[in-house]
Order: sequence, then structure tokens, then C-alpha cells
Amino acid sequence: MMRHRKNQGTTRNHAHHRALGGFTLVELLVVIGIIAVLISLLLPALGRARESANSTKCKANLHGMTQAAEQYKNQYRVFVPGRLEDLPPGQGAFTVEGSGKDVYRPRWYEILGGLVGQYANKNPLPVEDDSWTISNEWFLCPSEPEWINSRNYPYGYNHQFLGNARKRLTPLPDGKRPFINYPVSTSRVTNGSETVMIADSLGTAVSVPKKDRQGYLVTGKKDPDAVGNKGFLLDAPRQTGTSDRADNQISPMYHSGPAARHNKKVNVAYADGHVDTVTPEEMGYAVNADGSMPLNGTVNGHTATNKFFSGNGQDLDPPAAK
Repeated sequence: MMRHRKNQGTTRNHAHHRALGGFTLVELLVVIGIIAVLISLLLPALGRARESANSTKCKANLHGMTQAAEQYKNQYRVFVPGRLEDLPPGQGAFTVEGSGKDVYRPRWYEILGGLVGQYANKNPLPVEDDSWTISNEWFLCPSEPEWINSRNYPYGYNHQFLGNARKRLTPLPDGKRPFINYPVSTSRVTNGSETVMIADSLGTAVSVPKKDRQGYLVTGKKDPDAVGNKGFLLDAPRQTGTSDRADNQISPMYHSGPAARHNKKVNVAYADGHVDTVTPEEMGYAVNADGSMPLNGTVNGHTATNKFFSGNGQDLDPPAAK
């Protein structure tokens, strides 16, 4: 009887030690599996929440730019050009308003920033140089904080319809070469609430499938397949054989387009000053299954149209460059 009671005590002690000793290997594996499943479910939600916060900050930045654009329009009665025109050799550079500093052919965002006391760079260059970078977060998209090159810029401007200060490639019969589309009077834009002015830009990389796109070049190096290439200008969805392009020094198969970087949507500032988040299709672009955006045509019922770029709600051809 004594031996039987001793064995019972030993059994109870083993059970007690097992309870105090923690999980078995199988139980640990089950717990780890549950945690892994929970993480896989939570990470996408956290990513969307983070991107939603970035989108909100991005929209605030764009709103600041629209306020500066209103000041520009009120002061000059025209829309800011995508970039100011070439100056004759030896004539010098433009002075960015408010800074007192000379800049070589300032881009639209530098011009607007100067109106509200925001400067893209503390030491702007009075000579042509695409390698300089932006040091002021007011100008940048928080979803792409490393996109700081002045040329390969994260926001694009509707230069073709709102202000293209490049000169025509071929002269008119009188021998003159006027600007392609500059200045653009504010009275010409009759449908500002539906006219894209500034938007998240991917640059010329939209012309190729996602799998063929190259990494961002903060040096300003020119690669049409690199994300952000010539991103500071945004081409309209539909082009013609005589259209200018954001990057007119490369193959005409390339054009600059929007970046759906905010949960697959684009933040857009319109000519009337409001900011909205839309799909590329809602901007008038056609999008192929591989992610590329064709110059023309219809994809899945969406036909490329310029009615959200032209200024009057009509599907107009971009102003001819030649």
C-alpha cells in the first residue's frame, strides 16, 4: 500500500512540474503560427494606415501649392509656366521672388514657393544644373521622401495646357518661334474644378511596364525608364505626333504620367484650388494590365482623354510643338 501511494505522489509531482515548466514544443509551434497569421493580417492594415497618413500630409502640401498658385494668378493673371523660358546667352538668370537669389530657369514649384516664403534650396544655382537637390519638405511627397532631385521631382505640372514656355521647334511663316503655350491667361480656363494642375508624378517611367522600371536617380541622371525621370512635368493622357513632351530629348514613345502612390490612387490639385484623390483613369489615362500608360487608345473601357487637362472640359489636342 505504501508503494502504491508513493507512485501516486510521483505522478502528481510530474504533472505539477509539467504545469510549471511551460509549453511543449508543439504548443510553442502553434502559438508561433498564430502570431505569424496575425502579423500577416495586421501588416497590410498598418501599411494602409501609414500610407493614409502620408496621403493626408501630401494633400496638405499640394494645398499649400494651390494657395501659392492663386497668388500667382491674382498677381499676373496667368498660370505659372512649367518652367520659365530660356534666356539669351549672357543675360543672366531669373530671381526667385522673395529670396533675392538668382536661379537658372526656375521650375514651377520654385516660382510658387517663393510667393509664400518657401524655398526649395538655400543656395540656388544661377547656371543650368540638374543635380541639385531639394532641402525643404514643403516641396516633397512624404510617401517618397528620397525623391529630392530638382529634375526627377515627385509632383508634376500640367505644362502642356497651363503653361509651356518652350519655343516651337519649327518657326512660323514669319520666321518667329513663339512659345508653345505661354502665357496662359486665367480666363482661358473655364472649368477649373475639373482641370488637373499638379499631381503625384512617376515621370516617363509610366511608359513602360512596372517590371521594366528602374530605380530612382537622385543624381538627376537621365534615364527614361527610371521612376521619377523628368517628373516635374506631367503630360496629358492623349498625345499627337506634334505634341511636346515632358522630356522632349528622348524617344517620342515616352511621356510623363501620374504615380498612384497613395493606396493605388493619385493626389491631384486642380486649377480651382481644391485637392482630391483619384485613380489615373479618373484623370483621363488609360492603364494597361502591366501598369504602363499608353499615349492613346482604350483599355478596359477607359479611353485616354484630355478633358481633365484642357481647361474647358473638352478632349483637345495638346498645343503643337512643331
